[in-house]
Amino acid sequence: MPAKIFRPAKTAMQSGKAKTHLWVLEFDQEGPKRIDPILGYTSSADTKQQVRLTFETQEQAEAYAKREGIEYRVIPPKQANRQVVSYTDNFRFNRIQPWTH
Repeated sequence: MPAKIFRPAKTAMQSGKAKTHLWVLEFDQEGPKRIDPILGYTSSADTKQQVRLTFETQEQAEAYAKREGIEYRVIPPKQANRQVVSYTDNFRFNRIQPWTH
């Protein structure tokens, strides 16, 4: 079963970067999910979807996948381009646009 190795992005709900330095090995979905006709829950017989292994480095994750014979692909991390914005910039004397309310 193929897997993907990636470094998770920062969550949109918090400003901290906890758990974004770890590399994660996650298995791909093997079969389609199905909806329970009585309760409406989504379920799957694929238990590997619940496995999420974390590693300190990408090399450790790749070594584990090779050692266990897991076919894998590496998704490179994307760095966020942050624009530094200051409240005081609203009141600069050389603003491009005039201050309006």
